Amino acid sequence: MEDTEKLIAKWFESWETGNYKDIPVTDDFKHTSPYGTIAGKDAYLALVAANENKFLGHTFKIHDALYGETTACVRYTGKRGDFSLDVSEWYKTDGNRIREIISYYNIEGEGEIQL
Repeated sequence: MEDTEKLIAKWFESWETGNYKDIPVTDDFKHTSPYGTIAGKDAYLALVAANENKFLGHTFKIHDALYGETTACVRYTGKRGDFSLDVSEWYKTDGNRIREIISYYNIEGEGEIQL
């Protein structure tokens, strides 16, 4: 479980430093979010490269985390300037790489509940 925790910490560190090309993911990495599913490390990195202004420059505050041998769940807030996004993510690992992330968050303006 310690290895899983270190792996997830490396994921967040890669994003905070802007070193996303070295994210610790498998070649068949899959990322699912409210925007859809991206299959393959190369496809994911191409999407990030085309949208660096949206992906880079964030800091992350981890609120809660659960780590297992091949899974993890992390609840965090990502911030960049005045922008803030609360996220919960499930991670599935394969050795020393992340194989899949399932990300849950609300996209502003879509599906909002008025209180």
